Amino acid sequence: MLEQEIVQLYLARDERAIQLTQEQYGNYCKTIAYRILQNEEETSECLNDTWYRAWQTIPPEIPQHLGGYLAKITRNLALNRYRYAHQKKREADRVTLCLHELEECIPAHETPEQCLEHQYIAELINTYLRNLPKTERMMFVRRYFYMESVSEVAAGMKCSEAKVKTTMFRCRKKLKQYLISEEAFV
Repeated sequence: MLEQEIVQLYLARDERAIQLTQEQYGNYCKTIAYRILQNEEETSECLNDTWYRAWQTIPPEIPQHLGGYLAKITRNLALNRYRYAHQKKREADRVTLCLHELEECIPAHETPEQCLEHQYIAELINTYLRNLPKTERMMFVRRYFYMESVSEVAAGMKCSEAKVKTTMFRCRKKLKQYLISEEAFV
């Protein structure tokens, strides 16, 4: 079934939408959640929360790309679960490392005023990514959206880990410079 047909089922409040979503996007969302949580039970709960959140938010939201919409929901829920489970443990694992690497170039959003700039910064990051060469953009998304390890990115991109590390270091540095030039840092 086409994704827009599934969205139409959500809009009609037809419960078949959830089953079809699980069938079509279950493995995709499971991969995203498991990369972050590294636990089958937590991943399963995260997926159930994803389907529930999709049911709650469609409508009023009408996603143009259902797969991307579900990926974003899954990733955010998994990161929230991860943070909750690890808030007292500060171990240097893959997710913590990915988030720490990005802290250098993306300002924190802790006050309400800073939260208002979140959308603006997201738009700037999207613009930055659109202007990257395809290989660098793919590496960046795999590393920082899908939370793949450096070795997984290297294997998927068929290059060395050193190349991935160097490319990501340069991308983060350029992103920080770009955000400063666009006055995202106050």
